[in-house]
Amino acid sequence: MAKIKVIGGTGYAGSNIVREGVKRGHEVTSLSRNLPANPVDGATYLTGSVLDTVFLAQSVADADVVIEALSPRGELEGKLEDVVAELLPLVAAAGARLGIIGGAGSLQVAPGGPLVMDTPGFPAEILPESRTAGRLLEMAKAASAELDWFYVSPAGGFGAFAPGEATGAYRTGGDVLLVDDAGNSNISGADFGLAVIDEVESAAHRNQRFTVAY
Repeated sequence: MAKIKVIGGTGYAGSNIVREGVKRGHEVTSLSRNLPANPVDGATYLTGSVLDTVFLAQSVADADVVIEALSPRGELEGKLEDVVAELLPLVAAAGARLGIIGGAGSLQVAPGGPLVMDTPGFPAEILPESRTAGRLLEMAKAASAELDWFYVSPAGGFGAFAPGEATGAYRTGGDVLLVDDAGNSNISGADFGLAVIDEVESAAHRNQRFTVAY
């Protein structure tokens, strides 16, 4: 059993990770600005702002794995990189493992090809978030060698707008967007949570980014 702290545990990605972690018997704590409308039975919930240094340090204390699942919106717009910059040494000093939940925008459309977020037609409204997520990956790569980390990019069609169903299956890839035979890139919230907790348990992608999709 691992002690897992999920920063942003009430968001779409975070709540699915919390749910799967509890299901698998881990000790899971969600840290967020507000309590969820539908808490996961068996999870612990702490509220506060990650802009508060004390609260951020609390997110690392006694953890085996810290998962950052925040979105650069609201009070975190333009500030998430600063939060993660503060988080990286905290996790390294604690001897915990850090998981960063990113987006699909920083994936390549094909090996050696352009990034998804640099292709024509990429939604302008989510481009700033994709740029931020991409920079978080670079920050992890440049972090102290003492930090044990992983970064997960979901499929292109991942989100609350397409929750999907739990299938218990998924594929993993590296830096290239995964698509099915029809050219679609999808993963349900439940199966994304499954993939993240599988990584927590297996540590198959140490100090690297991986992507998950059907």
